Amino acid sequence: MDHQILFFNDNFFSSGKTIIYAENKTQVGELDLKSAFSSSVDVLNQTGIIIVSGKFRTLRNRWVVTDYHQNELGELRQRFAFFSKKYEYDAGKRGVYEIKSGAFSRHYEIYDSQSKLLAKFEKVSGFFSSAAYRLSSYETSMPAWEWIVVVMGVNAIIKRNNSAAANSGGAT
Repeated sequence: MDHQILFFNDNFFSSGKTIIYAENKTQVGELDLKSAFSSSVDVLNQTGIIIVSGKFRTLRNRWVVTDYHQNELGELRQRFAFFSKKYEYDAGKRGVYEIKSGAFSRHYEIYDSQSKLLAKFEKVSGFFSSAAYRLSSYETSMPAWEWIVVVMGVNAIIKRNNSAAANSGGAT
């Protein structure tokens, strides 16, 4: 079992580059939050090469993850659940992964189809600051870089849902 802990964050305006840190506080890559007007992200290695990317599918609330050649690696979607938050990451032949969290929790766990815990992440910043995450990856079967894009996809879906809820209230 390979255990890797990474820290990364969104920016206040969701644009620009932020650093991805290992547990020992060394820089291991960057997160490129392309633009404040889109939700797309790139994960770059230490030399600035794009490893994995994520963005919403056109006119859908599904987050697609691609490799550096724009080949699709998987798709993240929110699942309906009472009193909890659930997401599903379909990585094609590699499997379908379930992402679960309590209704008001900031902690998420990622399981494979055999209910084995592969990774977990938690939001470690909050109210008046941009989202920062701590990712703990326990398996090498799915690269931590890909999990970063999945986490940012969960973050983007939550932001999109909150924006839709705020915009739907008060209209007459």
